[in-house]
Amino acid sequence: MKKIFCLLLLLLLLVTGCGQGSGGKDAAADGSYTVTDEHGTVTTFKQAPQKVLTLALSSDGIIMGLGMEDKLVAVNYLADDPVSSNLVEQAKKIQHKIKNPSAEEVLALKPDVVFAYDWSDMNRVENLRNLGMNVIVLKGPATIEDIRQNVRTIAKAMHADSKGEELVKLMDSRLAQVKQQVAALRLQQPKKIVLVSLMSSYGGKGCIFDDMCKEAGVINGVSAAGIKNGQQITKEMLVKIDPDLLIMPVYNDHGNFDIKKYNQEFLEDPSLQTMHAIKNKQLFYPNEGYIYNCSQDVVFGVQEIAHAAYGEAFAMQGAQHLRVK
Repeated sequence: MKKIFCLLLLLLLLVTGCGQGSGGKDAAADGSYTVTDEHGTVTTFKQAPQKVLTLALSSDGIIMGLGMEDKLVAVNYLADDPVSSNLVEQAKKIQHKIKNPSAEEVLALKPDVVFAYDWSDMNRVENLRNLGMNVIVLKGPATIEDIRQNVRTIAKAMHADSKGEELVKLMDSRLAQVKQQVAALRLQQPKKIVLVSLMSSYGGKGCIFDDMCKEAGVINGVSAAGIKNGQQITKEMLVKIDPDLLIMPVYNDHGNFDIKKYNQEFLEDPSLQTMHAIKNKQLFYPNEGYIYNCSQDVVFGVQEIAHAAYGEAFAMQGAQHLRVK
């Protein structure tokens, strides 16, 4: 009888151990949890972070979208610039603004976690880790699906997985609305557009803007010409592409860059005068807070592109921002 009791006790211990799963023992015991980032680095959190720093405007936007703006110890310096950001009102409530903070500046803010895209300086990421900081590396998104994954990763790190899924659902719902609206136009030929960017190698095949164009029901002329993102886009290429519409830059670095002069020189360039978009004055000056967005608010970038191509039916009133309740 004693032998049977011992066997039953052993079986109970085995079943209990299996139920905890790989790595589950610590989580069950003290509430800690792990997050694996884009580079495969595993970070263990003993509790949900209360003080958060992200090194980009878009990741600031994701934290805000999760309803956790009160946890941000600083935001990107462009967050309160209405030309570059859709988060102006939210950013006004956060005192510290950062651009390229040093390790000392980051340490002074005492964040429990730092989020950085993989396009960041990885030496800085390692320096922060060597100083004992939790750093989660996110994927520099090339597609809207990449953004969904970043939302999930940030939500997991914040111990708020369900909020992450809710935010992704809000994204998908808004994208479906825009797609349905574009489909209702019954277009015989989608508009061919080109993004005129101050980053002259941005906008080709394999970037987030290219994916946004697909969702908006337009042809990205640069991508259609076989030009990959990262390739220099020359004026000769633009003339050959000959788009129906140009999306022009509006960024002015808080008024420190003369964007009007830049655009005037571009549009008056003799070598570009055969382009139909210039001859017909088919120019659109967007809200760049949407067009260059890499947070859940990329959906408003999709709508802004549709607005540029297909008119006021896609116009948005006021600053738009997806946020869970």
